[in-house]
Amino acid sequence: MKTTLAAMLAVLAAPLAAQDALEGQLIYQTYCATCHGVDAQGGGPMSATLILQPPDLTLLADRNDGVFPTTRVAMRIDGRDPLVSHGSPMPVYGDYFEGNDTPIKLETGQPMMTSRTLADVVAFLEGIQAE
Repeated sequence: MKTTLAAMLAVLAAPLAAQDALEGQLIYQTYCATCHGVDAQGGGPMSATLILQPPDLTLLADRNDGVFPTTRVAMRIDGRDPLVSHGSPMPVYGDYFEGNDTPIKLETGQPMMTSRTLADVVAFLEGIQAE
C-alpha cells in the first residue's frame, strides 16, 4: 500500500512529461490515417466502407467549445470509451500502445497515466486543431 501511495504522489508531484507530437504524427499515419485520412479530416481510404464516417479530427476542440477533449480522445483510442463506428468498435489500440507509462495533463488540469505512444498521438492531434 505504501508503494502504491508513494507512486501516486510521485506522479502527481512530478512535472508532466513533454509529449512528442512528431512521433505522434508517425504513429497516427501508421494506425489512424487509413480511416481518418492523412490530413485527419475524415477522408481516409477505408472511410467509404464505414457506416459512420470518421470525424474530422482537426475540429475536436472546435466542437468542444474551443477546449481540446484530451480525456475523451485518450480514452477512445485506448478503448476505455468504446465507439461503434461501422457495425463494430473502432479499433482499440490500448494493447498495442502499452508501456512506458507517462502522465498527460487533462483539460481539467488533472494528470492521467497512459502510455508514451498514446501521449504522443494525443499531442499530435491537439497540435493540428483548426483555429
